[in-house]
Amino acid sequence: MSKHPRSEIGLFAPEIVRPAIGGAFAKLDPRRLARNPVIFATALVALVTTALVLLRWGEPGSFVSLQIALWLWATVLFANFAEALAEGRGKARADAFRATRSHAKARTLLDPSRRDLFELQDVDQLEPGELILVEAGDIVPTDGEVIEGVASVDESAITGESAPVIRESGGDRSSVTGGTRLVSDWLVVRVTAKPGETFLDRMISLVEGARRAKTPNEIALDILLAGLSLVFLLVVATLPVFAGWSGTQIPVVYLAALFVTLIPTTIGGLLSAIGIAGMDRLVKANVIAKSGRAVEAAGDIDVLLLDKTGTITFGNRMADAFLPVPGVTEREVAEAAFISSLADDTPEGKSTVDLAVRRFGFAEGNRRGGARFVPFTAQTRMSGVDLADGRQFRKGASDAMARCFAGEGAAAAEPIVRQIAMGGGTPLVVARDGRVLGVIHLKDVVKPGIRERFAELRRMGIRTVMITGDNPLTAAAIAAEAGVDDFLAEATPERKLDYIRSEQAQGRLVAMCGDGSNDAPALAQADVGVAMNSGTPAAKEAGNLVDLDSDPTKLIEIVMVGKQLLISRGALTTFSIANDVAKYFAILPALFVAAYPGLAVLDIMGLGSPQSAILSAIIFNALVIVALIPLALKGVRYRPASAGALLTRNLVVYGLGGLVAPFIGIKLIDMIVDLAHLA
Repeated sequence: MSKHPRSEIGLFAPEIVRPAIGGAFAKLDPRRLARNPVIFATALVALVTTALVLLRWGEPGSFVSLQIALWLWATVLFANFAEALAEGRGKARADAFRATRSHAKARTLLDPSRRDLFELQDVDQLEPGELILVEAGDIVPTDGEVIEGVASVDESAITGESAPVIRESGGDRSSVTGGTRLVSDWLVVRVTAKPGETFLDRMISLVEGARRAKTPNEIALDILLAGLSLVFLLVVATLPVFAGWSGTQIPVVYLAALFVTLIPTTIGGLLSAIGIAGMDRLVKANVIAKSGRAVEAAGDIDVLLLDKTGTITFGNRMADAFLPVPGVTEREVAEAAFISSLADDTPEGKSTVDLAVRRFGFAEGNRRGGARFVPFTAQTRMSGVDLADGRQFRKGASDAMARCFAGEGAAAAEPIVRQIAMGGGTPLVVARDGRVLGVIHLKDVVKPGIRERFAELRRMGIRTVMITGDNPLTAAAIAAEAGVDDFLAEATPERKLDYIRSEQAQGRLVAMCGDGSNDAPALAQADVGVAMNSGTPAAKEAGNLVDLDSDPTKLIEIVMVGKQLLISRGALTTFSIANDVAKYFAILPALFVAAYPGLAVLDIMGLGSPQSAILSAIIFNALVIVALIPLALKGVRYRPASAGALLTRNLVVYGLGGLVAPFIGIKLIDMIVDLAHLA
């Protein structure tokens, strides 16, 4: 069971907040501010306002102008703080990863054929291709591929998973990660990573988030925000002209403050934090994103490819039913299957015993006395038990059992065997004392609840496709039971790649997961490629996401995180723009009501004075960024729904909320400003 210790970092944990405060000031560097056009414009306005205050100190209204300048700087610092806080959470997780690094000497083998002939070498000097020996209790010094041995490996330092996993040479479980620890036995590992370029090093770099590149959606949103800022700049620049016609003068400091309150500073200040927090949520789910683009793409995918074995099904064929031949009861078949499976430690044997116990309550203890167990071999393709009382029980493949136990029972079992095979199952024939009693129906059991999860994805507009090497008949049966929308049977690497390309050619975004080298081409081609941490180095290099838990069903969680990221950004953008519209109508009447009495009908807030109105607005504008930091970091909760329903909820909750909040907030602040005689 996953512990996920890194998910316990609080939103405002002191060890994160303190560095974030310092980071907010460090980000005042113009080169860093320039990455965010809206906050950069706010900083320029704050700088100009400060200069004007200093030049005109002592003139009427200087105290109000000073407060405005200070709150403008506070707006910039609050936006920087939000970004630094999100980055700090990533750095804290990176420190946890960094603590797992091994600084012990590595045993470099001098002769691949001799484990007793090695020299100690610094971990930082290991080069790809070198062979190292790792024994029980050792920390794996670097990334590599097992070429000899089988061992139990504790990966909790990397994945948070408490249960050790098996790593062995060959297949898709040959990859080991630096920082993990051998619990038992030994491994000979071929180094696959250069110093400083291990998977752990890349994870540390990725989760820190500071160098996270902006995604296309973020760039597009930056352009939109910059455009809105230019529009409001034009609006504010023309206000003195209208004021001049009425003989009203508006101080430059007030115009500067008005400009900042009208531009979308809320979303501008939180945009980076939202993106970094999205990647952080994936880290909490034990998924490492190699780019922010992968997280965003996960929120937009149209087609989800899932491997059948281990994802949709448990991966091990398990006993599902006992089917007797005519003249035999189901209990007799179950008893024979139960006894013949007592010494069978395979998943199939254990599931047969479990099914018999559940169905008929057989007890295991009183069946072992004096029994001689017959193990399964590739030659006989059967196993069983000879009891002390002389009875013999056997179970095995249908063709092998038919050769050994020809007779009426064997002939009667043939239709049952064919029926099971046509349905995609595996038949195991059971015999007692040379007579066939019936058949055990083994099937690749679909995971409970998976059908409901696919229905949930369907409501999100995502089509699910099962990938399997099974024949079309078997694939169709399992696909129907699991509730997927489509399936790809007899899937080869070439067929997977062609399928993904054909979907992308039709304008769809495709996600898939894989763990083997044969999955690497498809992982690289998919818009979202999730590689299993237990998989081969080729698969991990090809994917743009790595699941540390090696749980293929994590794709569904990744989609949810991606959707949440996009919805959070959309919700806060809606709130910010609605907020600015509300401030526009809340402040301008207060500024011009003296010159244009007709505007009094729009002055529904009844603000104390023009000075109080502009000061209250600039204070609200700064504080709302702080108020929304938790929402930006935690994200807006996503519930599967149609695009229309999501848009409606977005407009009602965040659009209407963005319109109403300034009226309430600015009025309350205005009352405090008046009571404290700040304006």
